[in-house]
Amino acid sequence: MTSAPGAPPDPPAVPDAELLRLDHQVCFSLHAASRAFGGLYRQALKDLGLTYPQYLVMLVLWEEGPQPVKAIGERLHLDSGTLSPLLKRMEAAGLVRRERSRSDERSVVIDLTDAGGRLRDRALGVPRSVLAATGLSLEEVIGLQDVLARLTVALGEAVDGG
Repeated sequence: MTSAPGAPPDPPAVPDAELLRLDHQVCFSLHAASRAFGGLYRQALKDLGLTYPQYLVMLVLWEEGPQPVKAIGERLHLDSGTLSPLLKRMEAAGLVRRERSRSDERSVVIDLTDAGGRLRDRALGVPRSVLAATGLSLEEVIGLQDVLARLTVALGEAVDGG
């Protein structure tokens, strides 16, 4: 069977047993890369006193300013059971403050403290050092991010639709 003009080519015929090999599992490649990134970020963030999930929260707040907990969770794909203890530890460390929303008492807004805001200057070198460690060009990283974003949407739709 041939593909329609402009459509991606048909995948080559591969026996199921061959597809079952660990080396051919996209999920394993992503898992291994994620673990490698985790180690790299532990090293890169050590001097900032941040864990990787805390760094992600700080990125959201540095970029967007005060945010409701729900918005942070949606942006980072984290549920409240994971996010709430993380934010409490960050508050105890003096990086953020949690306040009830004035417009909706059920909502908690997270804002940076002065110390959390100042930490941004110390974090400026992290993305460039991570980029250098990947061994990829900026263009390759951008292309990879695009592919991963499309993969995330497709997998989300497969889960929601199935």
